[in-house]
Amino acid sequence: MSAAVALTLPPDRRQSPTALHVQRGVRRLFAEMGCVTLPEFSLANGRRADVIALCGVGKLTIVEIKSSVADFRADRKWPDYRDFCDRFFFAIPDTVPESLIPEECGLIVADAFGAAILREPPDHALSPARRKAVTLRFAHSAAGLLHALADPGAIREGAL
Repeated sequence: MSAAVALTLPPDRRQSPTALHVQRGVRRLFAEMGCVTLPEFSLANGRRADVIALCGVGKLTIVEIKSSVADFRADRKWPDYRDFCDRFFFAIPDTVPESLIPEECGLIVADAFGAAILREPPDHALSPARRKAVTLRFAHSAAGLLHALADPGAIREGAL
């Protein structure tokens, strides 16, 4: 029998080390809750969610990561995510004041090892058509990542 090969995606260099640590903790939290996640998920409106989670009942959650006060103040696109999820959270490291996060949003505090939900967001259920569209996009993105892991040469050779 052949030895198992460890498959890893190349690091995404768009985020700061702090944001990557928060992302890892958030993804671990959702995995503990029985959800699957994708990072850097492209939405139909052209925005890119830092993390999207799909839970067993089909509930979609988007998490916007803010690694610093300056990061939060510079970015006001977060309302654009609400039309693509049932729940919306901000995730921050413990160095960002919780008071910055709008009350109408959920709040997660995270580091590289885990995360905790400090405030649940209100649910705003997606329409069935939007849920289907986002879920299909999620499935397509996840399958693309698996293909890239299994056959990285195909990506480089332009086969996909």
